[in-house]
Amino acid sequence: MSKGGMGNLMKQAQMMQANLQKAQAELAEIDVEGSASNGLVKVIISCKNDIKKIHIDPSLLDDKEVLEDMILVAFKDALKKIEVISNQKMGGLMPPGMNLPI
Repeated sequence: MSKGGMGNLMKQAQMMQANLQKAQAELAEIDVEGSASNGLVKVIISCKNDIKKIHIDPSLLDDKEVLEDMILVAFKDALKKIEVISNQKMGGLMPPGMNLPI
């Protein structure tokens, strides 16, 4: 490979790295709400997986098992949304076939 070709490749890699860092910073600022049972349980998580808030409707406090199940559903809902948003933000920045953990 010629020196010019290697230089261009390095520039492309640096630009891709800068774009990835920018996208990661943008993701850190996005909060997602996951919910269960029409909002009786809600969780708010950033796209960098920082848990921000959990809301539990007081009517659920008497049934521990149901509450535990709803919390799991709400977290899974939020994580699915985070995955979709992350893939949208990061998907176009990587060459086909190259997947990095976000």
